This record gives sequence, C-alpha cells and structure tokens, in this order.
Amino acid sequence: MQNTVFVKGNDLLTRHIAGETLIVPVRGRVGDLDSIFTLNEVGLSIWTLLDGRADVAQIAKAISEEYDVPEAEAAQDVTELLASMAEVGLVAAV
Repeated sequence: MQNTVFVKGNDLLTRHIAGETLIVPVRGRVGDLDSIFTLNEVGLSIWTLLDGRADVAQIAKAISEEYDVPEAEAAQDVTELLASMAEVGLVAAV
C-alpha cells in the first residue's frame, strides 16, 4: 500500500469545530450524518496531503517529519486512517 495514491471523494463537506475537523459525505444533496468522520490534528494533516499525487510513503514521511515520530509508525497510522476512510468512501485509490 506504500505506493498507493489516494484522492478525496466527491461530495464531501468539511467543517472545523472545537479543534477537530468533521468530514460529512453528502448524498442526494443531504449530509449523511451517520457517516461523519472526525479528524484530529494529525488526521487533518494527512487529509491535507491527499492531493492525488503523493503516495502513502510520501505522506508518511511528511507526517514523520512534521510530528517527529518514526517513519514506520507514521506509515502504519497513515495506512490505517486511509483504509478506514476508503471503507466509508471518503477517499479512493487511483
């Protein structure tokens, strides 16, 4: 999965509330409140790095450098978050 590139899904609403970022899928022009995804600061950094060009390894390296954590730990966290997001349709591999 390290070479996989992800893009954000279409029809998503993003809001920043009380230090967290909420991502709400919009289905049929209505927010799907059962599928709200909450991101902390690190999750938001990962979300911001999803540009359709950077692969998982590049995102993990950037997270490792930004938060001063071992790259292997960052890679595991990035992989887990992106897998969870892909499962609910927030991101897709390209």
